[in-house]
Amino acid sequence: MKFGIRKPSIKKSIRARTTGRLKRKIKKSIIPFYGKRGTGIIKHPKKAVYNKVYHKTSFSIFGLLKKLIK
Repeated sequence: MKFGIRKPSIKKSIRARTTGRLKRKIKKSIIPFYGKRGTGIIKHPKKAVYNKVYHKTSFSIFGLLKKLIK
């Protein structure tokens, strides 16, 4: 488990921002619960709990800069 600052990945960041709107729309029409909050705990409870703790105990350098600028 990671505590503190997360190491940013430029590759993953760009990938997340450029996922097409059309692709998400198609997946939503095929998979009823695609993109809905809270479905992770139903599908994979162990992973969902791990991710929740990970995001509470670590932070991004970009999030830190965002809070400082505000």
